[in-house]
Amino acid sequence: MSITSDEVNFLVYRYLQESGFSHSAFTFGIESHISQSNINGTLVPPAALISVLQKGLQYVEAEISINEDGTVFDGRPIECLSLIDAVMPDVVHTRKQAIKDKLSQQQQYQAACSANSPAAQSHAMKNGETLLNGEENGTHPLNNHVEAMEVDGEVQIPASRATVLRGHESEVFICAWNPVTDLLASGSGDSTARIWNLIENSNSGSTQLVLRHCIREGGQDVPSNKDVTSLDWNSDGTLLATGSYDGFARIWTKDGNLSSTLGQHKGPIFALKWNKKGNSILSAGVDKTTIIWDAHTGEAKQQFPFHSAPALDVDWQNNTTFASCSTDMCIHVCRLGSERPLKTFQGHTNEVNAIKWDPSGMLLASCSDDMTLKIWSMKQDSCVHNLQAHSKEIYTIKWSPTGPGSSSPGANILLASASFDSTVRLWDVEQGVCIHTLTKHQEPVYSVAFSPDGRFLASGSFDKCVHIWDTGSGALVNSYRGTGGIFEVCWNSVGDKVGASASDGSVCVLDLRK
Repeated sequence: MSITSDEVNFLVYRYLQESGFSHSAFTFGIESHISQSNINGTLVPPAALISVLQKGLQYVEAEISINEDGTVFDGRPIECLSLIDAVMPDVVHTRKQAIKDKLSQQQQYQAACSANSPAAQSHAMKNGETLLNGEENGTHPLNNHVEAMEVDGEVQIPASRATVLRGHESEVFICAWNPVTDLLASGSGDSTARIWNLIENSNSGSTQLVLRHCIREGGQDVPSNKDVTSLDWNSDGTLLATGSYDGFARIWTKDGNLSSTLGQHKGPIFALKWNKKGNSILSAGVDKTTIIWDAHTGEAKQQFPFHSAPALDVDWQNNTTFASCSTDMCIHVCRLGSERPLKTFQGHTNEVNAIKWDPSGMLLASCSDDMTLKIWSMKQDSCVHNLQAHSKEIYTIKWSPTGPGSSSPGANILLASASFDSTVRLWDVEQGVCIHTLTKHQEPVYSVAFSPDGRFLASGSFDKCVHIWDTGSGALVNSYRGTGGIFEVCWNSVGDKVGASASDGSVCVLDLRK
């Protein structure tokens, strides 16, 4: 089998995307001309690069165990090869000789002892002899594959209550419900966003509107061939904003018509958000800046050049004040009309992936590749809480829609965190403690979302599963396994449907009504 440089480049590009390094993926994609290859990304499974490397290592390990005459050694490598060892001839030769020597020792030992002697077997075990079946000290060799955890059949969502929407031609990175009606928007690597009509008793059924992201070239509109990275509905559900790797933000009507193109960023847009009033849009880009746009005119009101590296996320505190975070490990709080940040929070020791204000606008949560969550207040410079429990990068966070400033002020507020350690954690922020660790996922968790009443939490992972949890008890109440790794989960405004977007180009809608 031969592999082309285009194929290698694509697999590396996909690996960077799947690992959450979106800005690195973009830079690599540009330099290696990914968009010019004819590879159909929808057909390439998640973690393909890892699979290729693992298979290659297994092949080299198997090759070591074969004699020159084609016969197989009655034994196995003493230890697994590392990737670097596998491409070094001297190391491979040494390992092969070690197998021969070990095999010789085993044969001598067997000649001296009766194969059926329990005493001989016991001696071999206590002295760490490698047995012929490849087991050491009575334990099985390590296997990187984790068997899928059993899920109680009673919580499985039947196929009859899952609607799979197909049409996208590449990974679907994001999805968001219209806040007023059951229209679900999705954004994909195929340079389109789509609006799916899931309104019951609608004449159009689950039809899709295709929002093609084009750029102007030679007086004509041509597909941008860039990922749609972010999308957000305005508060009354009449307009949808999208951000793209092509550097443009766009505003669309709910009927799928392009209303405005916002074009001041010099590079990919990683995040964008409407303010509550609906008169401004906030965006963050690889060009290290954030921009507040006039939603009516499409003009940039103010550009904020305070980060020293790509800005990854933004969130409004109110209609004129917002926070932004970056790979520079800093968080800035800025206000429209102010020439300097109102506040800068420092304390993370790696990229800050996401930030979210609580419903009251008093506390700001942040999560990072440094494996910590931090809670900040405008009243002090250092963090209020430094929450440490995750063992890998924390990809995103969400506040529950409860507590002060929410529609359920009497209920306790919770913070949910999703991590590459395959767990979701629920935190009591007032106490600064983790109250539930949700552990059914088997792969990195990319998304979490609270139901509108805060009683349930949806989580989506690259293990292809969407889980629904009871936030009070931490119990798993519903589960669905899709056909691709889950990038995003979201609840509709009523709280009876969950949308999920996946790596295989599918969008799934789960009906949670009993």
